[in-house]
This record gives sequence, C-alpha cells and structure tokens, in this order.
Amino acid sequence: MEEEYLLLDPVTGLPVPHADKVRAAAGVGRLVADQEVQYELLQAQVEVATPVCGALEEVGGHLLRLRHAVGVAAEEHGCRIAACGTPPVRHGRPVAVTDQARYRAMVTQAPQLVAEQLVNGTHVHVAVPDREAGVQVLNRIRPWLPVLTAMAANSPLWDGHDTGFASWRTVIFSRWPVSGMPPAFRDATDYDRRVERLTEAGLISDAGQLYWQARLSSRYPTVEVRCLDVQLRVDEAVMLAAITRGLVETALAETAAGAPVPDCAPEMLQAAMWHAARHGLDDTLVGPGGVPHRAGDVLYEFLRHVAPALDASGDTRQVTSLIHRLLQHGTGADRQRAAFAQGGLRAVTELISAQSTMP
Repeated sequence: MEEEYLLLDPVTGLPVPHADKVRAAAGVGRLVADQEVQYELLQAQVEVATPVCGALEEVGGHLLRLRHAVGVAAEEHGCRIAACGTPPVRHGRPVAVTDQARYRAMVTQAPQLVAEQLVNGTHVHVAVPDREAGVQVLNRIRPWLPVLTAMAANSPLWDGHDTGFASWRTVIFSRWPVSGMPPAFRDATDYDRRVERLTEAGLISDAGQLYWQARLSSRYPTVEVRCLDVQLRVDEAVMLAAITRGLVETALAETAAGAPVPDCAPEMLQAAMWHAARHGLDDTLVGPGGVPHRAGDVLYEFLRHVAPALDASGDTRQVTSLIHRLLQHGTGADRQRAAFAQGGLRAVTELISAQSTMP
C-alpha cells in the first residue's frame, strides 16, 4: 500500500514545503527502511509505501509505523502530517515543486494543474499472476470503482470552503490527459500498444502518467487501484485494502471460471464515478447494473460480491464490522464537514492531523 499525506502548519492549517526535511528526519532512527518514505510532486506532500503484506495485521502495523515515523519527523520541523485528500485551505501562491526531472517536466506541461495538485490518495497494489490476468482484472473491476471512491471519500474542502463534493480530489485528478475510469482492453498487448501510442504522441511522458483509477503497475506484478482518498484512520485504510484485494481476487476467480466480462458503457461509468465523488455515501450509488440504489444497499451488494474472497482470507468479520461503522459514522468527508460546521478550519486541521496516527 502507498499513502500520501499533507504537511500542514499546526496553527494556520496551510501547507508547508518541508518534505525534504521530513523525509530525511523520518529515516533517522525511526525504523523506516529505504524507499518507504518517498518523494511526491509538491514539497508539502510525503508518500509512504509499505512492504508487501499477506495479512491485514501486517498492513495495519506498517501503516501505523510509517505514519508515526513521518508524524514525529514532521513535528521536529514545526509541522504536522494530515491524512486528507485535499488541503482545507491553501496559500495564494503555489507550493514548491520537488526538484526532479519528471516533476519539472510536468510544470512545463501543465503549470496550473501542478499548482493545484495538492491531493492525497491511497494506492493498493494486489498481485496478479501476469499482465494478461491483470488486464482481465481491470476489465472486471471497473463497475465497482465508483463504490470504492464513495467509501473512501475524504476531501470535501478546498480554499476554505465546502466544495459540495465528498471527494474533490477525484475531480482535481480527472483533469489530466489520461485519467478517470480505465478503458476496456482486449488483452495485455492491446494495453501496451495503447500506452505506447500515448507516449509516442507526447501526451504522457511515461506509464507513471496513466492517471486512471486503476492500472497495471509498471514497477510491480500488480494491479494498482488508485481511486481512494487517503484515509483519516489506519483501520479504515486497512478495510479498503481488504475490500480491494477481495475485489481483485474475485475478478481472477471469475476469469478462471470463464464468467462474462460486465458490459459497461464508458459514459455510464464516468458519470457513476462523478456521482460517487459528488455524494459519497450520502445519496444513491450506481452499481454494476447501471441503476441507482441507496448507498447502503450497494455496499451490501458489494460485500456479497467479494464475500468468498473475504472468507478465504479470513477478513470477513473485520471488514463487515468496519463497513457497519462506516455507514453509522460516515466517511472522512462527512466527519470533516461536521468538524467544519462546529469549529471551522481550526477544528478540521485538528481532526485530519490528530486522527492520522490513530489505529
């Protein structure tokens, strides 16, 4: 798993460009291995990556360790880490870009998009046998990505006001040339050929600029699901990791059984994703059938869909309990809005930074 955090001033709540200092400090006596704390596009962001995990307890343990290490390092440099998909408030000037060649090239390509790319997600990598199987998984999980987005919504605020969206991060990220819902592919050769054409045309510089909500990883033998906002709490991130793994393993089982691939119109999928980002779990969701239903009903349909995979991994009880809590207490977006209504931006800053190291 990979998580991205903001670095915020504890008083003003504004993003601060201390990523290089925090990364260096996190690696000094913090039980953080090489490459576990990584660069991000902007200097007010830090990314962490867990080792490969086989059980949810491993995922939760590594995320707590990494959040704690980065959190302590941030405090040493006068800031806090914040587990939110977007900053509640921003400076009037852009945050410094990390000094790496690919990031400098992105500034040349789209300076305004880079300036507004203060968005933080959770990326879940799930192993697949090979790229051919990975493409089959992508084709089969597409209808469920809006549901995952709604469950993970944690970015309602931007520039000091409520955007009206539960996941404004989803909207921000959708503005890049290759973004949003992944298309359907015939096979791995088709996937590679289409990515190659995008690169040859100069529309993307490399496979890292495939900002689809799910894609084949260019570094690991995995499908990478990228539609999740970073979560307030570690146990919520663990729940989403379990659901995502279950979804991928269900798709692999369907492929092995020769089940038909869902027939999903691209415009319906794109609109379903927009609807999920707009409302989170506070309205209807559009499931694989293309018909809107109450969000809770779609979540229970989702649970039924992945139930055999959750049972096989022993995750059913933990996931079911956390989903019930999610439906009772709301998403991160719901809790940010409640804090904003009660205590303004200061209360939101306290929420998103205090909960970042909670189990």
